[in-house]
Amino acid sequence: MKFSVLVAILPEDLEQTAIDTARELGAGGITLLQGRGISNEAKKTFFGLSYDGSQSLLVMVLEKSLSLKILKALQQLVMPQQEDSQGLVFTLPLEHLGGIDVSQLAKFEEHIKKEF
Repeated sequence: MKFSVLVAILPEDLEQTAIDTARELGAGGITLLQGRGISNEAKKTFFGLSYDGSQSLLVMVLEKSLSLKILKALQQLVMPQQEDSQGLVFTLPLEHLGGIDVSQLAKFEEHIKKEF
């Protein structure tokens, strides 16, 4: 079984929708990190100060084919109808993995069986 790391960087207000979407499609554990982004153009100003807003980072370890399915769904969330992007979603190949829950492996295997 091959694995990928899926990373989604999106506005805080899309966080729960992204989590729900990923879980509905088969994601197990999701690690959440908070951050702030600096874009090439300031988004908002408040008393002359620019504010880009808080960002949420979702990190998931997934079976490779499942990661592509979730990536496509989250891409629709951060970039609806090919408008300006509100975030970024990408995957990275995972070569070595230790510590994943055995029940999660069983869920991934079940997903693979359903696909084929």
